Amino acid sequence: MAGFLSMLKQSTLVHLCFAISFFTSGLIINTVQCILYVGLKPFNKHLYRTIGYYLCYSFYSQLVFLADWWSDTKLNVYASDEDMKYCGTEHVLLLMNHTYEIDWLLGWMFCEKVRVLGNCKAYAKKVIQYIPTIGWAWKFAEFVFLERSFEKDREIIGRQINEILDYPDPVWLLLNAEGTRFTEQKHEASVKFAQEKGMVPLKHHLIPRTKGFTASLPFLREKCPAVLDIQLGISKDSKVKPTIFNILNGKQIEAHLCVRRFPTETLPEREEDAAVWLQELFREKDRMQDSFHRTGSFFTDSGVAERPKLQLHRRPTTLVNTAFWVVATLTPMLYYLVMLLFSGEILYFSIGAGILFAFYMLMVKAIGMSKISKASSYGAEKLKNGHSPTHEPVEPTAAESSKDK
Repeated sequence: MAGFLSMLKQSTLVHLCFAISFFTSGLIINTVQCILYVGLKPFNKHLYRTIGYYLCYSFYSQLVFLADWWSDTKLNVYASDEDMKYCGTEHVLLLMNHTYEIDWLLGWMFCEKVRVLGNCKAYAKKVIQYIPTIGWAWKFAEFVFLERSFEKDREIIGRQINEILDYPDPVWLLLNAEGTRFTEQKHEASVKFAQEKGMVPLKHHLIPRTKGFTASLPFLREKCPAVLDIQLGISKDSKVKPTIFNILNGKQIEAHLCVRRFPTETLPEREEDAAVWLQELFREKDRMQDSFHRTGSFFTDSGVAERPKLQLHRRPTTLVNTAFWVVATLTPMLYYLVMLLFSGEILYFSIGAGILFAFYMLMVKAIGMSKISKASSYGAEKLKNGHSPTHEPVEPTAAESSKDK
């Protein structure tokens, strides 16, 4: 039985069914979002956002299902009782290391368990809003889309944060301060830059860009009570690498996630001091990551106070939601595809085969996108050219990013 289940999870046909269900449900959700955006938001923004929460949750949780139920991925959370008391009850800005291909999905797993998945948002490049399903969903969900021109982005950040913090339920807003996912090549450029500027090089992170953080902070102080630092670690000796392909193939990944809460009121008010605070935070995060890889614990050699280990259980809502969409989308889709393929007409057979091929290519493209940092070439090039991270426009990675976050 175990062998059959393993074979089923690695079946391309099953993966294709997931892709058909996910993209079809995404288009349905986008359509509903569009109708509400035009017909409801101008008259009742509160109700629009409340309904939008459940639409986004229904969409995102299909991916969380793959991690939680399909691959049985284990997420070990380290957080104090005091910090966990606030999780899911307030607006927060999230700062998270951008190290792994699936760090966005592991973050979504945590957000789902504290019931904020539908209100996960992020700083994202403007071009992402034009991508069907996920990009359109983020556009209607009022993500912070930026243009890479800091003067324009400063205005956008202020306007969008004020909009987001008016949400009726807690919003978690993700900022990947490193600007791009960690790779050896980008790390070499980051170390070289730090040495040239007299800064402390980081072993496991890229030098953070501070402009996006310092530009956001003044708008967060009034309605955003805290900044949450998320440190994610996965053992380098793990037999199953943290990739979306392994998740899709049902292979279990074990991840460790440390949560620390910093009240906004305790953060420096001057922009220069806030930039220094962020740089120091990343040096601390670097010590935590180094301790984790050497000892298996974030706390042994990092100087950071130890947090208790929590095991947050997966919730059945992601399973029920995914099952609903699989039945609702695959039943009519597969019926008509079978009718086309076995119609005996070359034209209808070609149409059916073309539809299947299109969904297959969408699946391959989606997996490929999860492996590529949306800001990678830009971030690496800026470091190579000697530009200071403190003067860069925000370089978000929402799609990786990504979302209750």
